[in-house]
Amino acid sequence: MEMPTHICVTCGTQFPPAGRPPEQCAICQDERQYIGLKGQQWITLEDLRTTHRNAIYEESPGIWGIAMGPKFAIGQRGLLIQNPAGNILWDCVSLIDSDTVDRIQALGRISAIAISHPHYYSSMIEWSEAFGGAPIYLHEDDRQWVQRHGPCIRFWQGETHALAHGFTLVRLGGHFAGYQVLHSSESVDGLGTLFSGDLPQVCMDRRWVSFMYSYPNYLPLSVASVDRIVAALEPFEFGKLFGAWPGFVIRADAKSTVRRSAERYLRALTIDR
Repeated sequence: MEMPTHICVTCGTQFPPAGRPPEQCAICQDERQYIGLKGQQWITLEDLRTTHRNAIYEESPGIWGIAMGPKFAIGQRGLLIQNPAGNILWDCVSLIDSDTVDRIQALGRISAIAISHPHYYSSMIEWSEAFGGAPIYLHEDDRQWVQRHGPCIRFWQGETHALAHGFTLVRLGGHFAGYQVLHSSESVDGLGTLFSGDLPQVCMDRRWVSFMYSYPNYLPLSVASVDRIVAALEPFEFGKLFGAWPGFVIRADAKSTVRRSAERYLRALTIDR
């Protein structure tokens, strides 16, 4: 009989199969995250499949959002990016079930997975195994935060890593040492697209983005970190930027939005009010 896998209810991270859940979640113990008001809680993947469903919707032409309902853990959505050379899953959610697999198969499967940072690793090994061991690309600097390892994980080093057909992973750091974004050089507007997850974070006012070390604990990034992030993105052109939440998309002038948002952020850090 297979042992269950336990998932942290607060952050959505899945741990290796075991007869009992871990005593604590290392992701939530970190200062960027938190332990829920009711203490450390766990749910098995099997139980999660009975209480939740994945909604799959078209966020933009050829880009499909995957969001759990009702909201679970942090509440981010994954993005299935359709591509002739093979679809890419950007970021991930905790739930994977037969209905989700069937619907994604109909959209062209998943050939590769890339995840921005440890808060969204969720059930990445389950997702990979559901699609024939699709490789998962993570930055080496975040290796210590992986709670469930597998042969599908491909750790990369350095500042950029080319994937197939015009996709590039870019290390930004800041939120985590190995924080990465995904850039696509192909776009209907010819300007490219940036998939950012949490950093730069699309704001409620979608004319702006922002930069944080911890969102739930309100810890800002330093001037040096923001300058480095802007510099890392400078070589890449992008007209659109897809954030972490359904509908949080900047659909035009995204690169200039990042620049002026960084200027506003840095002014806010230095102005004596």
